[in-house]
Amino acid sequence: MAFQNKNLSVIAYANGFTLWHYAENVTMATITASGYFNDVKTLMNTGDIVIINASDNTSLKKVAVASGNVTTAALA
Repeated sequence: MAFQNKNLSVIAYANGFTLWHYAENVTMATITASGYFNDVKTLMNTGDIVIINASDNTSLKKVAVASGNVTTAALA
């Protein structure tokens, strides 16, 4: 399923950092695929954190934006 803007919300914002929440009834693998959040690439920044509630899991992911492509990865 494609990204749904209505399922993305800001929990907190300060000093250029945003904590996001995204909930969708699809798998975590789908949501964390490279480019899934490209529709909002102008809103997300490298270093942001997104809490993802997927159909099969819940996870915290860090955001990276490079060359117009948004990716998420596990927190280190």
